[in-house]
Formats: sequence, structure tokens, C-alpha cells
Amino acid sequence: MTTIGVAIPVPDPYGTLLREKRADFGDPMAETVPSHVTLIPPTEVAADELDIVCKALDRASAALPPFPMRLRGTGTFRPVSPVVFVAVSQGISYTEMLAECVRTALDSPAPQFPFHPHVTVAHNLDDSSLDRAYDDLRDFECQFTVSEFALYHHEDGSGWVPQRTFSLGQ
Repeated sequence: MTTIGVAIPVPDPYGTLLREKRADFGDPMAETVPSHVTLIPPTEVAADELDIVCKALDRASAALPPFPMRLRGTGTFRPVSPVVFVAVSQGISYTEMLAECVRTALDSPAPQFPFHPHVTVAHNLDDSSLDRAYDDLRDFECQFTVSEFALYHHEDGSGWVPQRTFSLGQ
């Protein structure tokens, strides 16, 4: 079995900046998790089904055109989950539609919690570290065009490694 994830990568320089901030807040996941907006959470698939997965993702990528995304300010899932994130403030509807297209293409189950597009910047840290992340990035803002999403494989030691991108609107 291979553990995959499907996500919108946050392009540089913003992706690197958010990853560096995550490390600065003390989150060890910064080393193994690129900055991203999750479309499909970690999912196990048989290695011999990866070609089928890629074909399904090709179909899903054709469903929507590229779209603008703005990340702005911070939010948190506390007290339900010890997470601080940078919020998606523009592109929410497109991201929701894209996640639904990907879930449908892969025949994935509905998410456990309502889908809320975001970029995690601190996870499973003590309250003071989460507060610092929330305060430090409260004025963060960037904008970019989402023209693709990526398939990631989880590899022991390396973490989440991008395998292939899928261009939107093709």
C-alpha cells in the first residue's frame, strides 16, 4: 500500500516562507510537509492502482479552469483540534468544487469534518506556540493563480513528496 495525498501546493516564495515559519513555531512537521491546501487527506491505495489514480486525477483536473487564490490572516480549529492555519480568503468556492471533483474521481469518502480550505502553519503544539503562530501570521497575505494540483506520496523519512502535478482546465 502507498499513502497518497492530493493538494494545491502553495507556490514560492510563499510556500517556503510559511514552511520556515512553521519550523520557527516549533512544529516538526515543517520538515516533512510542504505548504499546501489539502484536497484529499492521507489515503492508502494499492501500489498497482496508482495509474488508475492518476487517470482519475487527470479527469478531475479538466473540470475547472485555473482560478485566483488569496491567503489572508490566521484562523484556528481550537478547541476541537490544536491547529493554527492561514486562511483561504479568495478561491474558496473553486477549491471546494475542485476537492469534490477529486473526491468523486477517486471515489473517496466524504471528509469527517466540513471541508474548510486552509494552510496549516502549526499543529499539535502547546498553547503558547499556537498563540504565537496565530499572532505572528495574522497580517500575512499573498495571492497567486491556482493552475494545478499535486499528487503526493508519503515516504518514510522524507515525508510528503510531490509525484506529479495535474493542470487545471486541460
